[in-house]
Amino acid sequence: MTNLSRRILLQSLLAATVLPAFNQQSWAQQQTGVPTPNPFRYEDVVRRARELATVPYEAPSGQLPEPLNRLSFDDYRDIRFRPDKALLGSGNGQFRMQLFHLGFLYQRPVTVNIIRDGVPTPVPYQRELFDYGRNKIERPLPVNLGFAGFRLHYPLNNPKVLDEVIAFLGASYFRFLGSEQKYGLSARGLAINVEGGEAEEFPHFREFWVEMPKPNEERAIIYALLDSPSVAGAYRFEIYPAKETTLDVTATLFPRQTITNVGVAPLTSMFFEGENDRKPTDDYRLEIHDSDGLLMQSGAGEWIWRPLRNPNAKTISSFSDNNPRGFGLMQRDRVFENYQDLEAHYHQRPGYWVEPIGQWGEGWVELVELPTPDETHDNVVAYWQPNRAFEPGQEVVLSYRLRAASAIGAMHPGGRVINTFQAPPRASGSNAPSDPRHRRFIVDFAGGTLPYYLGAPEQVQLVPSTSAGQITNTFIMPNNHTNGFRAAIDVKLEPGQSTDLRAFLRAGNKALTETWTYPWFVE
Repeated sequence: MTNLSRRILLQSLLAATVLPAFNQQSWAQQQTGVPTPNPFRYEDVVRRARELATVPYEAPSGQLPEPLNRLSFDDYRDIRFRPDKALLGSGNGQFRMQLFHLGFLYQRPVTVNIIRDGVPTPVPYQRELFDYGRNKIERPLPVNLGFAGFRLHYPLNNPKVLDEVIAFLGASYFRFLGSEQKYGLSARGLAINVEGGEAEEFPHFREFWVEMPKPNEERAIIYALLDSPSVAGAYRFEIYPAKETTLDVTATLFPRQTITNVGVAPLTSMFFEGENDRKPTDDYRLEIHDSDGLLMQSGAGEWIWRPLRNPNAKTISSFSDNNPRGFGLMQRDRVFENYQDLEAHYHQRPGYWVEPIGQWGEGWVELVELPTPDETHDNVVAYWQPNRAFEPGQEVVLSYRLRAASAIGAMHPGGRVINTFQAPPRASGSNAPSDPRHRRFIVDFAGGTLPYYLGAPEQVQLVPSTSAGQITNTFIMPNNHTNGFRAAIDVKLEPGQSTDLRAFLRAGNKALTETWTYPWFVE
């Protein structure tokens, strides 16, 4: 997985404040207003994807005209879409569209169409759409130049202010927000060969179609055509802005060749350090991450929580399942004091929760973690890997719902993990030498029915297990500060061994919490 500079993405996705309606004399208004007898639909994108898959992949040729092909980060950041030119305003709807200019990292043009009365019309490049700041563009740029991507705005937080709700920029990456959220992790259309022996392949959206929203419409519909050497595909995104914005996604894929390592509904995030994984940095902030854990609900109904890490080497964790009910990368810690970052607002970053629609069959949720020296790189990716390869000639249809989650406590009714700590297995204050083969893992569980059992803690049991090594000691105690319980597990491993730890709390035969799982390796 190639690391992507997060600061570059964040800067290029800065939202405007208020976007006036689009000029009534704009190109989008020059339509007859008469509905077409054969309106453009998702099936038209599917047909194009099917036809595209029958011919060899053709990479974009040539390079951008001068000086777009040599813009620096600062040059590119100085190019801004003019808010008074925002599109989609003619339908008196609540959505507005801004376009991203080509240049810097974004060298691959995409076509953006607006569907009005069933008729798709491409947005032509116009110099007047952008403020170029200090950049000097001496020669006229072609009308078919295209764009790097686009974003939609909607009154998420205030009826009088249009906030950025979703943006598509770079390959098949997109990000979306609910109210009072700040950008953090990203979603992708498809991931190919993230952890395989060959180089990772990045499918890209080459063309978009955006339906003109109707008056008072509270959803937006976007179609996209995906392309790569291995696959062509059609996507439909139905966006519902809300406190926790949701996207209903349908993908129809046509493989050009056998794809054995494919990631469905991939999510990409950043984890530099947290309470479970400290780094020796001279930084006033205690935690730095866009997501702090992988949450999963298995097909059997078990909830699993895996805290994220910034490992010393690439790490791959797999969670086998049949017809999963959901998975996602979450930002569970929402306490500002744990981050103390007035610029990044890590405590306001959403988690993305993937809920499959229909039967996804057998496979596994795969979590890939890469080492990163700082917070400017995405180093975590999670996705669903089907058991069966995608074969040429197949038509693979997948549907799922994506949610920008804030209310982490409402994800499931049971107790949840709120802290994971590590320490040598010795008494507090002891100066006894530590054994690197021996480690204590401390887990705080809270929520669900755990407060009910604080008056009878003897009824709560810790259920630990390890895939290797030996559990040498465990203990559990009430934690009145969290209205839950604190559990500890001491594990011993021999050098070169690795293990996957698991633990949950129960009362009798009733599970009270999700299952905490964590890998540990002794060098």
